[in-house]
Amino acid sequence: MSGAARDLTGELLARLRAERPRVHCITNAAAVAYTANVLLAAGCIPSMTVNPPEVPGFIHGASALLVNLGTLDPLRAEAIDVAIRIARTDGKPWALDPVFVERSPTRLGLARDLARRHPAVIRANRAELAALSGSDGGDAAARLLARESGAVVVRTGEVDFATDGTREVEVAGGHPLMALVTASGCAATALMAGFLAVETDRFLAAAACLAFVKAAAERAGATARGPGSFVPAYLDALYALDPQDFGDRIASP
Repeated sequence: MSGAARDLTGELLARLRAERPRVHCITNAAAVAYTANVLLAAGCIPSMTVNPPEVPGFIHGASALLVNLGTLDPLRAEAIDVAIRIARTDGKPWALDPVFVERSPTRLGLARDLARRHPAVIRANRAELAALSGSDGGDAAARLLARESGAVVVRTGEVDFATDGTREVEVAGGHPLMALVTASGCAATALMAGFLAVETDRFLAAAACLAFVKAAAERAGATARGPGSFVPAYLDALYALDPQDFGDRIASP
């Protein structure tokens, strides 16, 4: 990562911790507590209700929105529709996490509809991106989806790839234990919504968040003995990391 990119990531992290943005999360049942703890450790304020009559009030008071399709049910589907409508009216950024869209045609259809409702970021693994784009989920698919949706498309993996259709970066690092903790990706997308709340350039916000998450996972993995000890170490790393700890992670592909 260049010095300029490192400085920017540090600046956005400092801004996140100073501003403490509120992130409302409509996420899956397996991810609720962990996502809230990740947001709190990083410096955000989470809210998690999926009760449709309550959602407008929470969105009005939030800085950004996460929409996660992990445990999709009628209540969450209704809450998602309400939340996106309010967020767009209020001019607040929202991030889409199309979890397991490759497993369910119903979920895939909803995700494709949501991608047309102007998310700021779409974050997916390769299989999810392949399903969403109807392709192999490679770099070209990410670029095309970014241009069609207007979103920054992030494909996560051993090396993350992010593009707004014109600019693009790769972000290396992380730790294998992260893949053994339920909701790690879901929580990372919620954190990305927090970065979107403090930076209007969505591409820069996404890249900075990816670098932050990778650095925290590396620090946690250095001391963890397995997935059980990784979780508290990761939360501590999110809380304690300084900009100089980011290392060389962001690079042009």
